[in-house]
Amino acid sequence: MIKSSLDDIINDLRSRRDCLSLAHESIKKKSDQYNKTIIVLSLVTGSIESTKIKMGWNGAGMALIPIFLSSIIGMISAIQKFEGFPEKMETLVQAISLLTNTLTKARNHTEIDDDLLAEYHSSLQANESSLYPDIRKTYLRQAHKNLLSIMACEQKYYDNIKKVNAGEKLVVDSDSDSNSLSVDNVLSYNRDLELGSREKKEETTEMDISQSPKSNRTLPLIKEVDNL
Repeated sequence: MIKSSLDDIINDLRSRRDCLSLAHESIKKKSDQYNKTIIVLSLVTGSIESTKIKMGWNGAGMALIPIFLSSIIGMISAIQKFEGFPEKMETLVQAISLLTNTLTKARNHTEIDDDLLAEYHSSLQANESSLYPDIRKTYLRQAHKNLLSIMACEQKYYDNIKKVNAGEKLVVDSDSDSNSLSVDNVLSYNRDLELGSREKKEETTEMDISQSPKSNRTLPLIKEVDNL
């Protein structure tokens, strides 16, 4: 699709950068899972070795358990190295950096020129060469959905600002697609403020006796008797 305007280029760069960011996030999660598994197995192996020495377990079965666990750790490490997670993430980081720089320059431009087009084409090349087509399609579709959702939220936000500035009553509804509890937190905070204000008012009323009605009761007189 030909991008004929500056806004089209900016939106395209945003979606492609987010596509690469999603791919980087997915690869990092897989790499972290391998690392966590290796760490847990290493700690388990060390604890078994320490327990075996402390308890004096010299049986053949106990001697085979650390060897078995060490073999599993070596197998997982070999698979992790074969996957090449650091190289893939480094390629994605470089492509994301190029797209981010081009996006910044595009936002600082007021019109399309030859230099911007050259950098835009370089960014497209970096995006297309960093991921396989089927993988890029998956993450690009998700990036488009995310950007459309963000734009819809921004549009709703600015529409609500216009309503507030016009003096209209605004009802804030929690978004069903969001996991945020910000609205509940605001309502809870307002209830706490009202409760604190009410308690403070009651304390002030109890301490203020200037407007309390005077009592007609008189205290009995106590006569002091000197012991002679």
